[in-house]
Amino acid sequence: MTLGEKLLQARQALGLSQRQLCGEMITRNMLSQIEHGTARPSMDTLQYLASRLGKPVSFFLDEEDAALPNWPLIRRARLAYAREDGAGVLDALENYDAPDEIFDPEYQKLRFWAYSILAKQALNEGKKPYARKLLEQAGQPETEAELRRWLLLMASTGEDLPQLVLQLPSLDEELLLRGQAALRQGELDRAAALLDSVEKPDSRWWMIRGQVYLKQQLWQQARDCLEKAHSAHPRETAPLLEQCCRELGDYKAAYEYACMQK
Repeated sequence: MTLGEKLLQARQALGLSQRQLCGEMITRNMLSQIEHGTARPSMDTLQYLASRLGKPVSFFLDEEDAALPNWPLIRRARLAYAREDGAGVLDALENYDAPDEIFDPEYQKLRFWAYSILAKQALNEGKKPYARKLLEQAGQPETEAELRRWLLLMASTGEDLPQLVLQLPSLDEELLLRGQAALRQGELDRAAALLDSVEKPDSRWWMIRGQVYLKQQLWQQARDCLEKAHSAHPRETAPLLEQCCRELGDYKAAYEYACMQK
C-alpha cells in the first residue's frame, strides 16, 4: 500500500473530508494529489497530516523504507539532535543521498544545527578558531532563527558580524544581554567580542563595555566608556569611575565621584 493510499484509508476511517483534514496548512488540491500518488508530501506536511489522523509518521513510512533510503538516516539524526549530540547527527547523515525532495529541507536544518551545537561546545572549551571553522561548515542559514543563532555564535568567536545582519531586526538587545552574561561569568574576551558586535551602542552598552575594560585593568578605556554612561546611570557608574580615576592618578576626579555616592 502506498503512502497516499494509507493517508486516504486513515482519513476515511475517521470520516473526515479532505477539507477537514487539510486544516490551514495545506490545500485540498495538494492533499488530493498526495492521496492519488501524483505528489509527495514534505516531512513537515506528513507529520502534520499524521498528527491530525492520530497516527505516527512511521505508520505511513515503514513499508516504504526501501523507496525512502534516507528515512532511517533522518530518524537516527533526529534522535541524536534530541540528545544535543552534534557529532551523532553528522555521523547519521554521513551517507545521506541527495537530492531527496522529501528530506532535503530537514537534512539541511539538522546539518546546520549539528554544526551549531559543535561550535557552541568548542566555544565553551575556548577553541575559538575551531568554532569559527565549524560555523563556516554549517552552510547558509535558511530561517531568521538560524541566522540569529549563526551570527551570535560567530560574534562569540571574535569575528565581526557580516553585512547579513543588516537584513534582520536589530540583534543589539540579544548581544547586549549575552555580553553582560559573559561578563558575569568572567569570560572577558567573549564579552568584549559580543559587545563590539552591537550596531548602535546606548548608555547600557557604554556601562557594560566599561566594566569589561575595568576587569581587564584598561583604566583609561574603562573611564572613557563609563563617563559616556554616567548621566544615564550615575549610581552604578560613580564607584566604577572613582576606581578608574584612582588607578589613573586623577585623585581630584576620584574625590568628586566618591562624593556623588554619599
